[in-house]
Amino acid sequence: MSVASDTRFWDRASQKYAKAAIADRDGYERTLDRTRALLGAGDRVLELGCGTGTTALQLAGDVRSYLATDFSASMIMIAEEKCIAAPVPALEFRTSTAQALELDETGQFNAVLGFNYLHLVRDLPGTLQRIHSLLAADGLFISKTPCVGDMNPLIRFVLPAMRAIGKAPHAGVFSAAELSRCISAAGFDILSTERHSTKGYDNRPFIVARKK
Repeated sequence: MSVASDTRFWDRASQKYAKAAIADRDGYERTLDRTRALLGAGDRVLELGCGTGTTALQLAGDVRSYLATDFSASMIMIAEEKCIAAPVPALEFRTSTAQALELDETGQFNAVLGFNYLHLVRDLPGTLQRIHSLLAADGLFISKTPCVGDMNPLIRFVLPAMRAIGKAPHAGVFSAAELSRCISAAGFDILSTERHSTKGYDNRPFIVARKK
């Protein structure tokens, strides 16, 4: 399995993903409200792993500029179609990864967002260091990440089998505590760790971190 195979998985899944209902609508709205409160009208925002653009379309109207990226071209195509139907002038969609962004964008963003994203990257420390470099001084990294290491242990055994038959992408296995240590090690001060779920135990901590 490779990044290329992950990309193919999400390209194939894009239409089904776009049609899927949000499982915890109240929890999602809580995340949106909390994120809005952290962003300023003059901010330049980058979202990594934006999928089909649902969150970007909700948040981009409140900031100066909003670049939403995903490595799946099919996901971005759907996001752009949504944006044509409901235009947001500050919003741009782009097929890209954190590592592939142009060098002149380093240090340009006041906030980087990663929702349901970090567990899907293959190099977590490297990705966090890259996010650090993309942020302006005192910029915020805001994430909400499924922590597979805190879930039912059976998931750890099922995931490799599903990946082997093309039914699942790469998913990193780490706990919330391990994720926090990785974020701190990449040069961030963690300001807040919150749980936004309104349905059962929340294995997706909402973390707000500031670039040192």
